Amino acid sequence: MAKVEAAQYGDRKVYSVSAFNRGVAGWLARLPTVWIEGEVTELRRQQRWQTVFFTLKDPGDGSCLSVSMPRGQFDALRLDLVDGQRVHVFGRPELFEARGDLRFRALSIEPFGLGDHLAALERLKQKLAQEGLFERRRPLPRFPRRVGLVTGNDAAAKRDVLTALTTRFPPVRVVVAETYVQGPRAAPALVTAIEDLCALGDVDVIVLARGGGSFEDLLPFSDERLVRGVAGSRVPVVSAVGHEQDMPLTDLAADARASTPSLAARLVVPDADELRERLAQTRERLHRAPLRLVERKRARLETAHGRLRALSPRATLERGYAIVRAGDRIVRGSSEVEPGARVEVELGRGGFGATVEETK
Repeated sequence: MAKVEAAQYGDRKVYSVSAFNRGVAGWLARLPTVWIEGEVTELRRQQRWQTVFFTLKDPGDGSCLSVSMPRGQFDALRLDLVDGQRVHVFGRPELFEARGDLRFRALSIEPFGLGDHLAALERLKQKLAQEGLFERRRPLPRFPRRVGLVTGNDAAAKRDVLTALTTRFPPVRVVVAETYVQGPRAAPALVTAIEDLCALGDVDVIVLARGGGSFEDLLPFSDERLVRGVAGSRVPVVSAVGHEQDMPLTDLAADARASTPSLAARLVVPDADELRERLAQTRERLHRAPLRLVERKRARLETAHGRLRALSPRATLERGYAIVRAGDRIVRGSSEVEPGARVEVELGRGGFGATVEETK
């Protein structure tokens, strides 16, 4: 930090406004980062601004603190902050030297009580994991007769899933169960919707779908009742809740997880175009199969014929050997005939009769 210089007027040191502000800003920069609690007021966010501004108000005595945060960091949190909302803000103080304005530079923002929620969810996660609720992964049916869709009445989320399913596999039959997906009534309502779909009897797979939202919006999908309902469902469940970075506990209990509606459709139904292509290829193979079968059998027959010819007595005779017969017997040794006996000799081509003159 550059040294702040003061002008000397006799025995008095005098700082310029710029030097004073620079000095204060330097000292503030040395302070550690801290958490501050307050209510959001005067939230100002414009499309062209690179920074988001708001004021933290102490609900006890009305004390206020100006807060700023880079827009990219603010948008990444997806908090949907509104005036009057109680939050915890993490950051450090800074002084805008040109105007001498004291602000709090926010590095992160959490809704009030988020830490307690996270700790409770972690305890529940460990408890359910020890019970083995996250270990079951049943295979999804390849050709489901009927797909169940549990979703809210939000047109966008329902439309996205239905469009993805019907685009990928137009003949698909879908039964939609609309219910609460946010708030204290959501978890039991979602459990009931899953049970009702299972009771239909012809639903082979269920998609549990909800669009993105804040941490609090997605809390019902980490409710113990719903997590146990998903894990205990008679029908396999695909969890398509929130965005890629969201991980409610239903994602761990479901048989499969999808981060987008299109991915959920890819998991649940086959691709009709791919099926047509594979059917065409199979039909072509069946058309050529009889000819190939005949060729393979002809080749095997010729191989067997060649082996039989090589092992036949006729092949042996062709190589210069002969077969000697005495009556109807084949003579295998000289002891089987006596001098003067009549024998017949068979050659590779023709034969002749002979009389044994002597044996050896």
